[in-house]
Amino acid sequence: MGSAQSKRSWDRQIRDHFGDPSKRRGLLVAFEGPDGSGKTTQRKLLKTWLKALGEYKVVTTKWNSSELLKPVIKARKDIRVLSPQEFSLLHAADFRHRVEQEVLPALWKGHLVIADRFLYTGLVRDVARGLDLDWVLKLYQPLVWPDLVLYFSVSPTTSTDRVTAARVPNFYESGQDITDLDDPTASYLRFITRIIGEYESLATIFNFTTVNAEQAINEQHLEVRRLFRERELRPWSDWNLEAYAEWLAQRASA
Repeated sequence: MGSAQSKRSWDRQIRDHFGDPSKRRGLLVAFEGPDGSGKTTQRKLLKTWLKALGEYKVVTTKWNSSELLKPVIKARKDIRVLSPQEFSLLHAADFRHRVEQEVLPALWKGHLVIADRFLYTGLVRDVARGLDLDWVLKLYQPLVWPDLVLYFSVSPTTSTDRVTAARVPNFYESGQDITDLDDPTASYLRFITRIIGEYESLATIFNFTTVNAEQAINEQHLEVRRLFRERELRPWSDWNLEAYAEWLAQRASA
């Protein structure tokens, strides 16, 4: 009974906090897409524009950037010993750490969080490596859902051409751990084709907002501005209630 009462108390506190009309609510915007799609460029342009307007305090979170987990992941990648399962588990742990330490606290304060890759990056990479989607989703629970997911769509050929024009794809980036191809470029093309296929599936399942990343950078930026303005006006939804309740309970116990 006590546990149920506590949950109701947390739920009420969360709804009151985010439903307060006198406060600007936090917003979470995720930039997703394959390598070479230009999402990082568009993320930086949106952040620069918003900071110039002074309407939000903007917080950025990047994939695989947890100070706690990143050194471990890098060390395991350097010696090329990660299985698909370990690859998934470590990146999920990195993600959970950043959500709890960076994302949820910033949203609670009413900040705008811009994520350069989010949950979906883990999903597409893991499923492309042969793991079950339901199994992977369970690693990320309680799930945190963005207010807006911008999916920057390019063809496998465009992604490959843009990436390989600047560098040679590394071992895990090119999917050589599963393709068994010696040529990193050939492996990348095969792997990114799988990645994009998974992104297209998730775009339908999770209702991504797709941006044609083959068009000019400025055209994309203007579209991103418009999409952001449309989404920021929507009222808060309780789809992240469970994640916030768990976070508040952990913070209270600490």
